[in-house]
Amino acid sequence: METRHPSFAEALRFWLKLGLISFGGPAGQIAIMQAELVERRRWIGRERFLHALNFCMLLPGPEATQLAIYIGWLLHRVPGGLVAGILFVLPSALLLWGLSWVYVAYGALPWIAALFEGLKPAVIAIVISALLRLGTKALRSPFQWGVALAAFIGIDVLRWPFPLILALAAFAGWAQQRWAPVPMPSGAADAPLERFVLEDFHTAAAHTHPSLKRSIRVAAIGTLLWWLPTLGFGAWLGIQSTLFQQGLFFGKAALVTFGGAYAVLPYVAQRAVEGFHWLTPSQMLDGLGLAETTPGPLIMVLQFVGFLGAWNAPGALPPLVAATLGAFVTTWATFAPCFLWIFLGAPSMERLRGERRLNAVLSSISAAVVGVILNLAVWFAGHVLHPTPGAINGFALLVSAIALFGMLRWKWGILPVIAGSALAGLIRYALFS
Repeated sequence: METRHPSFAEALRFWLKLGLISFGGPAGQIAIMQAELVERRRWIGRERFLHALNFCMLLPGPEATQLAIYIGWLLHRVPGGLVAGILFVLPSALLLWGLSWVYVAYGALPWIAALFEGLKPAVIAIVISALLRLGTKALRSPFQWGVALAAFIGIDVLRWPFPLILALAAFAGWAQQRWAPVPMPSGAADAPLERFVLEDFHTAAAHTHPSLKRSIRVAAIGTLLWWLPTLGFGAWLGIQSTLFQQGLFFGKAALVTFGGAYAVLPYVAQRAVEGFHWLTPSQMLDGLGLAETTPGPLIMVLQFVGFLGAWNAPGALPPLVAATLGAFVTTWATFAPCFLWIFLGAPSMERLRGERRLNAVLSSISAAVVGVILNLAVWFAGHVLHPTPGAINGFALLVSAIALFGMLRWKWGILPVIAGSALAGLIRYALFS
C-alpha cells in the first residue's frame, strides 16, 4: 500500500476531527488514534505508536493528549505538536464551557443527556474493537500476555497505584531481556505488505535529534508560558483571589497526575470541595458526568471545577467573566505542561528507539498498558451497562453490540458509529420521554 506524508493542512483537519470525536476517556481516545493513525491512514507504524504511547504513559498528565502532541510533533515538528495538542483539547473546552454555563443558568437539559446516553455505548464498541487490534500487536508472547493479565489484576482487583504497575512491568521486561532474552521483531517481514509514513524502523528525522541547547530553551520557554497566566492573575487580582489560587493549585496538580484522570480526581475533588469550597459534592459529581459524556480528555472535568469555583466566588468580576477566566486558567495550568514534557523528552526517546534493552522494557510496558486500558474499558462499560446494581441497560447493550458487530464485520468508521449512536439516543428520548 502506497503512503505519502500528510500535508500540514491534512493533519490539521485530522486533529480537529479527533478533538470532536474523542469520546470515552483515555481508553477511547487511544483506541481512536490507533484505529485512525495506524490502521486507516497509516501515518505511523504500530511499533512506533506503541513506543510513543509507552513514553506518554510514564509522564504526569493526560496520556492521550500527550500522545497526540508526540505524533503531531513527529509529523510536522513543533507546529504540528502544537496544533495536535490544542485541537485535541479545544473542542472539548469550548463545549464544556457552554454546558457549564447552561448548568449554572438553567440546570440539566434532558435532550443533551439523551444525546450522550446514545454516545456512551458507541464508545464501548470503539474501545473493544481497538483493544482487539492493539492486543494482537502488543501481546506477541506468553510473557507479554502474562504482563497484561498481571497489570489488569493489579489495577482492577488489588488496586495497586498506576506508577507501581508501570514500574513492575518495566522491571519484568528488563529482567526477561537480561536473563531470558528473546529476539526482537525485525519488522522486515512486514515491510513488503504494509507501509507507513513514519515506519517503525526508519532513522529518526533531523528535527527529533536531542540537543542540550534546545532542551534548555524548551524548558525555559515552556515553564514561563505554563505559569504566566497564573502570575498575571496574581498581579492583577492578588494572590488571595480565586483565579490565582486555581492556577496555582492546578499547576501543582499537573506535576503529580500520574495514572490519568481516574487517579487524580479523588485528590482534586477532596481539595476543591472540602479545602477550597469551590463547589459542592453534588456539583462535582455533575461535572464528572458532563466530562465523561463530552469529547476530549476526562481530566477536562477540572475545567468545570474552575468554572464553578470562580462563578461561586467571582470577587469584583461579573460571575460569567470570572467563571470563564477560571475555566481558562484551570485548563491552561492542566494542559500547558503536556507540551513541555513532550517537546523536552520526546527527542531523547526517539534517539533511544532502537536500543534493545529499552525496547524490551517498553514492550513490557506496552503489555501492561493493554491491561490498564482493558481495566478502563471494563470500568466504563460497567457504568454504562450497569448504571445501578442488579440492573442492565438494555438500550446501551443493544447499541454497543450493533456498533461492535458493524465495526468488526463491515468495517464501519468511527464517525458513522458515533453519529448513529447519538441519533439512537435522541430517538429513544423522543419515543419514551
